[in-house]
Amino acid sequence: MNRQRVSFWWFVGTLFASLLLMLIPLPHVLEPFKPYWPALVLLYWAMESGEQRVTLGLAFILGVCADMLNGVLLGEQALRLCVLAFIALRFRSRLRFFPMWQQTLAVLALLLNDRFLLLVVRAFAGESTPPALWWASPFVSGLLWPFLFLLLDDLRMRLRLQ
Repeated sequence: MNRQRVSFWWFVGTLFASLLLMLIPLPHVLEPFKPYWPALVLLYWAMESGEQRVTLGLAFILGVCADMLNGVLLGEQALRLCVLAFIALRFRSRLRFFPMWQQTLAVLALLLNDRFLLLVVRAFAGESTPPALWWASPFVSGLLWPFLFLLLDDLRMRLRLQ
């Protein structure tokens, strides 16, 4: 198998794995702390491959798949991932070269923006205001970012993929 094909399947596999990780059930007490895996993996690929692979169309398709798997309002996660991908691609040249602690803060800001957008979408859908613990997920995702970034980057380098 040539390098391009392996690279493509590695890319698709990580996105698929993020959808599967999103489906893992947690105890009710830990549910608010569940990271938003598709956003984290999409952010990684947006920073590493840029517009070569990550587009708003891909973010939309990934979001619609996540919507269907989660059983939430159709288009909710698609909108969120499109906004996230747009911002990440827009500021990619800056984000890539930040030190890890600044990159983590930038990812946290993007994930907090994502949560705010979700709050607005759910308010328009007529849902009640979520509890304060609902805001914990972006912080957990932010704490996981350096480890996920280094893991995916190391595996990508070991496979010598672009």
